[in-house]
Amino acid sequence: MLLDFSFNSWWAETETLGRIYWMIALPSSLFFVIILVTTFIAGDVDGEVGDVDADIEGDGGIGFQFFTLKNLVGFFTIFAWTGIACIDAGYNTAITVGASAVSGLAMMTIMASIFHFMGKLSDDGTLLMQNAVGGIGEVYLTIQPKRNGFGKVQINVQGSIRTLQAMTDDEAELATGTVVRVKEIINDQILLVTKEGT
Repeated sequence: MLLDFSFNSWWAETETLGRIYWMIALPSSLFFVIILVTTFIAGDVDGEVGDVDADIEGDGGIGFQFFTLKNLVGFFTIFAWTGIACIDAGYNTAITVGASAVSGLAMMTIMASIFHFMGKLSDDGTLLMQNAVGGIGEVYLTIQPKRNGFGKVQINVQGSIRTLQAMTDDEAELATGTVVRVKEIINDQILLVTKEGT
């Protein structure tokens, strides 16, 4: 036996509040699925470009954002489906609207929290120069003595080998291959190094 379903008759029998919920539920659910898919696809894209090292130390990550497009779509999706479920269960208008609003706000809070903590957990590769202080490295390009010029040092910082600009206060130049130790950071971007063992 085939299911005899007529959209027009079903729509005509649906009360006004139910129609409102259905008109919200269908487009918001579609947008919710699209946003969910694009978020996971875009989440695989890495923002690194070549060997460029950022030295921004004041980046606190993504703050807690409650009113965003994703959260609003989540609100309307859960709001509408909760309303439809309440109507089907036979609840009155006040309970239906109240339960819908509470469910939608709960969804917004959950989504905002998830994206907030995901932002904190993500490794953006930002180099914190202060993490190099005390580290041991090797001169890559000769460093002139008494801060008379820049050279480069290869050093392990934050779990990866980095090639960074360096200067020295030593009396003699530091030739390529010399093992050095980082004493401090100059202007938040240049390593001040000294020959290890001196």
